[in-house]
Amino acid sequence: MREVAIIGIGQTRVGELWELSLRQLGHDAVIAAMQDAGVERADALYVGNMLSGELAGQEHLATLIADFVGLRGIEAAKIEAACASGAAAVRMGYLAVASGLLDVVIAAGVEKMTDTPPDETTAGLALAADQEYEVAEGATFLALNAMLMQRYMHEYGVPHRAFAPFPINAHRNARTNPNAMFHMEITVEKYEKAPVVAPPINILDSSPICDGAAAVVMVPWERAQEFGGRGQRIVRIAASASATDTLAVHDRRDPLFLEAAHLSCHRAYAQAGLSPADIDLFELHDAFSIMSVLSLEACGFAPRGRGVDLGGSGAIALDGKLPLTTMGGLKARGHPVGATGVYQIVELVQQLRGEAGPNQVANAHIGMAQNIGGSGATVITHILIGEE
Repeated sequence: MREVAIIGIGQTRVGELWELSLRQLGHDAVIAAMQDAGVERADALYVGNMLSGELAGQEHLATLIADFVGLRGIEAAKIEAACASGAAAVRMGYLAVASGLLDVVIAAGVEKMTDTPPDETTAGLALAADQEYEVAEGATFLALNAMLMQRYMHEYGVPHRAFAPFPINAHRNARTNPNAMFHMEITVEKYEKAPVVAPPINILDSSPICDGAAAVVMVPWERAQEFGGRGQRIVRIAASASATDTLAVHDRRDPLFLEAAHLSCHRAYAQAGLSPADIDLFELHDAFSIMSVLSLEACGFAPRGRGVDLGGSGAIALDGKLPLTTMGGLKARGHPVGATGVYQIVELVQQLRGEAGPNQVANAHIGMAQNIGGSGATVITHILIGEE
């Protein structure tokens, strides 16, 4: 297997982008990544997307985008793994380059979620749950996460207020990210007064429905210096790992332990020869506040029932021991589901290149991103290292 480098990144702003079509969003992110990489052609384009057929009436998406960006003739495929579709596309690109089959691969993620009425979008998202045993009973992802949060609070004696540092941190970081959907800061008081949408989850525990696209260009490590002539630090993919769990939450041995996250990250640690103590920053999947806490515990950053303590201690801030969601995360940058995993990788590259501006984590060298599909059924973890 060859070492793989990321030499180009591109992203659009995240928001209610009614003026931009699905293909235009994909085009803008891919072209930006190609320009950043200094490439004019690629061998393949893998596009992470969950809902293009359901919400936009458009399948065959990767070929559509390849055509629109002027890459006719290349290999192209849409990759779907629910909310982990973006990271799955990056992983497919990584494997293609690492195996030696392809040399220049673009992985992109794109999603349009705001052109349809909210009930249609919600129904589309529910396609990632167990249709017979969850959706048929009215269990949306909001409801499933609310039940997880209720159970966590009950099992460990944790008050709802203890989760506040996670969305507060995300919003603080998004304020200085020009591509983020939300630029307002929030306080503990605002968090406690926010409207409850599914007890105990309130609106500030939840990531938004939105649109956006992001892309990365990958090449063999030994060829990385041929491209991207700006002299920036080259970022290497030190690990890429995936794991699964049951689709339905009630089928799991322990609903409060994200086993797929645990398996995925520990496979990544082993592949990279690292441990949790080596990670300088973590872009986790904070679709809901409870997922931030469960991810931290599954990945070995906190004992069971103590993940909330990392938020309260200040460890997750940009200048903390383990900075999280450094550009706003799913909560405040936004969560265009099929694109989210690629945004996480793009943001890690910005940090490891030293290009994160006011959000820069000091001495960032090793970063981890984890993208979750469903309520923990598919989990993909990447570890990136910034090399001189």
